[in-house]
Amino acid sequence: MYQYTEFDKSFVRSRAAQFRDQVERWQSGKLSENDFRPLRLQNGWYVQRHAPMLRVAVPYGELSSSQLRVLARIAREYDEPEAEVYRLACEAQRKLGTLRLPTHYAHFTTRTNVQFNWIPLSKAADVMDLLASVDMHGIQTSGNCIRNISCDERAGVAPDEIADPRPFAEIMRQWTTLHPEFAFLPRKFKIAITGAAEDRAATEWHDVGLRLIRNEAGELGFRVTVGGGMGRTPMIGAVLREFLPWQQIMNYIEAVVRVYNRYGRRDNKYKARIKILVKAEGQRYVDDVNEEFRQIVEFDGGPHTIAQAELDRVSASFVPPALHKRTPANVGGVRPDLHAQAEIHPRFGKWLERNVALHKDPQMRVVTLSFKRLLQAPGDASADQLDTVAELAARYSAGEARVTHTQNVVLPWVHVDDLFPLWQAASDADLASANVHLLTDMIACPGGDFCALANARSIPVAQAIAERYQDLDELDDIGEIDLHISGCINSCGHHHSGHIGILGVDKDGQEWYQVTLGGADGENSSGVAQPGKVIGPSFSAHEIPDVVEAILSTYRDVRSADGTRETFIQTVRRVGLEPFKLAANGARCKTEVSL
Repeated sequence: MYQYTEFDKSFVRSRAAQFRDQVERWQSGKLSENDFRPLRLQNGWYVQRHAPMLRVAVPYGELSSSQLRVLARIAREYDEPEAEVYRLACEAQRKLGTLRLPTHYAHFTTRTNVQFNWIPLSKAADVMDLLASVDMHGIQTSGNCIRNISCDERAGVAPDEIADPRPFAEIMRQWTTLHPEFAFLPRKFKIAITGAAEDRAATEWHDVGLRLIRNEAGELGFRVTVGGGMGRTPMIGAVLREFLPWQQIMNYIEAVVRVYNRYGRRDNKYKARIKILVKAEGQRYVDDVNEEFRQIVEFDGGPHTIAQAELDRVSASFVPPALHKRTPANVGGVRPDLHAQAEIHPRFGKWLERNVALHKDPQMRVVTLSFKRLLQAPGDASADQLDTVAELAARYSAGEARVTHTQNVVLPWVHVDDLFPLWQAASDADLASANVHLLTDMIACPGGDFCALANARSIPVAQAIAERYQDLDELDDIGEIDLHISGCINSCGHHHSGHIGILGVDKDGQEWYQVTLGGADGENSSGVAQPGKVIGPSFSAHEIPDVVEAILSTYRDVRSADGTRETFIQTVRRVGLEPFKLAANGARCKTEVSL
């Protein structure tokens, strides 16, 4: 993991002290609400439906055990609203069917950040001091700036990796932080980087997507896509450079952002994202970026060219940790037989199959801890669970964990000999569901239970679907499938990229849901990124579980029977949407009759 320098530490501490002064001036009336608003947003403090929400930056998803423990402390001691605020919130939600809104939780987002939903602003400065004590903050988690840069959660450990993207992400993080030219863009701006053959970072769905590749001469560089995004107008990024030498990546991003800053829409926030500019201008935008890049390099001397020495300096923080090398003698002279243990403990076998991935070191594995279980919203983590993950990371993963864009946590440094005891410990904490990439491993935003922008609730729909599919044998038979749920068109739940996507919409003041099929983020069997297509009119909340069941039943009926184990997304692409559309509308009629 990247180790903060003394300058980094001083910078974060001074930012926390500055924020404390701003909070105190706001509380005393010396700073108006209008003046305080942009200051709190610059530090990650929003005001949501019921209470403030803090978004904590987690660059490229990496967290240390000490950072996890502080996040647990914040959840336990600060994520609790004032009594009257909580009473009114629960009363409002009770009318919609939600009996209790959880407190003392953190929430893992699809951008690999961490959010808290109930911390009063009166305690905000104390929380920022706690975060600064472990090199954390909320800088640039809000606003029209370059946001948290995300990576493949297996960066540095994946067998299919061409090069580790984390050093580049860290260099760019330092470069973009408080950069004046990037502080007031037409709209928020998101970058994702991967160094692997498989795109586990969904790069083509980002404003800028970067993939490390090697050209025919074996030189390292980036494939650059620009203009991806979800929201009201889902788009896959366009390729601007098939190969850009790695040294020039920041100069090129500066050209991309300068042209966007110059021509991006500022009169309409719904048309302000760079994807709209790229689509509207087409080749003209590409030409302008390449001309800007030429001038940056030729006339300005390429001021942001990455030197080999700088890459080496930052890369030194991302070398493999000093792991204790095992021999059979370390475990009584005989290495544990995982196959034998799986025979004795079938649930362990399922977990090995679903939650454990290969590592570039053959003695190591990458383990996913699942936070998807009944009565807990996708992405939510209690204070106790955060403490447990901190302990598991310290004991089994060199003190390191990573948040995934699918709202789980990965332990990247687990020795094969530790898999069984890790599974036992994770099972005791209810973090060992063997459901990774299966239906119940769904993505969902907080939705209308918390977010003021949402048209409908996401969490109750996710729970209703999960309740219907608790049989692991049935989930295995259905196979790999991405189900994503968003409470509004902003697509924080990434419904556009779900094999099955569910979008909350407002219909005459009531909660309804559109269903899309065929979306993909480019990972696993999906192959290529693409947005899903809407099937039919919207459905009511109580219809959605029946609609999902009808879609999955149709898939099991029409999937290929040639022994190739055709996945859901492969079947949808082969047979088209019509059979699923008919099944979904049939489920609606069935539900109406039963009512």
